[in-house]
Amino acid sequence: MTCEVLDEKLYAIGGLVSNSSNHSWDTFDPLTNCWTFHIDPNIGSDIKDSVVLDGKIYVRCARHPDVTRRVFVVVYEPSSGTWQYADADMVSGWTGPAVVVYGTLYVLDQSLGTRLMMWHKERREWIPVGKLSPLLTRPPCQLVAVGKSIFIVGINLSTVVVDVGDLGNEGQVMMGSSIPGLLSDFNVISCKCLSI
Repeated sequence: MTCEVLDEKLYAIGGLVSNSSNHSWDTFDPLTNCWTFHIDPNIGSDIKDSVVLDGKIYVRCARHPDVTRRVFVVVYEPSSGTWQYADADMVSGWTGPAVVVYGTLYVLDQSLGTRLMMWHKERREWIPVGKLSPLLTRPPCQLVAVGKSIFIVGINLSTVVVDVGDLGNEGQVMMGSSIPGLLSDFNVISCKCLSI
C-alpha cells in the first residue's frame, strides 16, 4: 500500500478488497472529512513506490495479474478518475525508490552500486546524475525529498543528502553530505513526506 497527496486530497492506494482479487484506492477529502472507496483492476499487488508528477499519481508495482509483466507502473488521471499503464520508456528506468523534486523524477538505481538517475521528460530517457560512494550508502536504500534536497536513507539509517537544485544540466558534479548511521541493522522499509 502507498499514500500520496493530490489536489489537496489524500490517496491510499493498494488495499485488497475482501472476497476479490481486485485492489482498492481510497481518497480522503479534508473539506468534507470523508473517505471515498474505489476499486480498479489495473492496480497491481506488491506496490513498491509512488510519486506525484505533473498532476498525476504514478504507482510502481512488482507483480501484475498478467505474469508476463514483472514490473509495471500505473498512472492515475484525476480528470477522468481512471488508472492507465505508464509508457514503457519511463517504466524501463524506474528500478528503485523514486522522488519528485520541482517537477523532475529521480530514481535510485541500486542494481550495480548506488546511482541517482533523472527522467528527462522532453527527451523521454533516463539520464545518470551521479554515482554514490559505497562507503556512504548502505543499500537497500529509500528516498525522501525535502525542498531541493534528496535524502538517501540506507541500512542503520545511514543517510546521504544530495542537493539537486543545480542539477538538470548534464556534466554537473553531484554534491552531497552524509549523516552517520546507527550501530544496529535497521532496514528502512519506506520514507514519505506528505502534507494536505
